[in-house]
Amino acid sequence: MDTTKTAAPTAPEADAAEDKPAAGTPAETEATATPAEPEAPQADADADAADEADADLDDDEADAFPERPTGVGSAASAVTAAGLGLVALSGSWVARVIGERQTLIGQIESANATTAKEKIAALYGDAWHMTALVNGLLSALALLLAAVVLAAPAFGAPGRVHPAWVRSVSWAAVALGVLGVLIFGLMYFDLLVPLPTAAE
Repeated sequence: MDTTKTAAPTAPEADAAEDKPAAGTPAETEATATPAEPEAPQADADADAADEADADLDDDEADAFPERPTGVGSAASAVTAAGLGLVALSGSWVARVIGERQTLIGQIESANATTAKEKIAALYGDAWHMTALVNGLLSALALLLAAVVLAAPAFGAPGRVHPAWVRSVSWAAVALGVLGVLIFGLMYFDLLVPLPTAAE
């Protein structure tokens, strides 16, 4: 009778077998399935760089398309100059009032005039000259204002050009101003229409 028995595993071997986890255990699955945390500082740096790039782009667009002045002042000045030149040529209310005042002064002074020439000068000549002087000053003002409007782009804002209608109105004001200065200058010095004379 065979009495040989299979030897039982020793105690150390049994402990090693128990400590060794089997393949695919929950411990290994949890360790391998845990994802790595994202790098937050790198994401913030990328966001800051994108914001700086957008800011630089906005600055470049602002430099490429600068804000232009509207030119309302120049347009109003051109229209005002043309109006002054036209009013001066047609006879301004201010010139008429000052002329009438000078006529009244002449009537008072004519009482002491001894000759016909002095009476004519006191009654008509002084008022005539004063009217021509006031209208001539208005024409000169219109000419000066129009010249400033035309010269403004060259001195105040280089590279800027007024609209065509502003330049046209300004040149019309220049023409009216020159014409008014010429006519009223000749009237003031009695070259265009001399005063009448009377026989002594």
